[in-house]
Amino acid sequence: MNKKQQQSEDTKRRIAEAAKALFMQKGYKSTSIEDIVDATGSSKGNIYYHFKSKEGLFLHLIEEWDLEWFQKWMSREEQYTTTMDKLFRMAEQLVKDDLNHPFTKALDEFITNNEAATEDVEQKISDIFNKRLEFNQQLLLQGIESGEFEKHNVEHLSIIFESLLAGLCQLTRITKLSDALPVYHSAMHVFLHGIAKK
Repeated sequence: MNKKQQQSEDTKRRIAEAAKALFMQKGYKSTSIEDIVDATGSSKGNIYYHFKSKEGLFLHLIEEWDLEWFQKWMSREEQYTTTMDKLFRMAEQLVKDDLNHPFTKALDEFITNNEAATEDVEQKISDIFNKRLEFNQQLLLQGIESGEFEKHNVEHLSIIFESLLAGLCQLTRITKLSDALPVYHSAMHVFLHGIAKK
């Protein structure tokens, strides 16, 4: 990477970090491009050079956040010997990392209030969710191959599992961590009881 490319990457990172702080503080809808211009000292044109739109900038942040989460998970996954244990620990990590996190609230706002989403934005959101579903499928397939789970359609199970986690996230959003964890554990027990090898 030459000096110009490095400067461009540094600028992109600086814009993204400032925007993330604003989204967490003000929410997605209340943060304007003008706010990001003021916070970064970059021109509107410079922001649009790196990110096509406010939506594109936010989607970049979601992808970065997901990548951080996956990297954190991969650094821990080897500690867990069974797929069942992995699913429990994954749910715990989701609660501890995401519950009541300001960026989670901005993400909810983005997804639920994005009526005017362009085709590009909808495709990007779809790609993000598909990546999560593929991750779930791989984990569930491990459990089937190890003999822990009955043979099921892993695509269906992945959607059910993701829906369970998304629903729990919504319904425990204003709950304290100490109260939310037992709910997630109960949900994992119910889900795993349904697919465990008898």
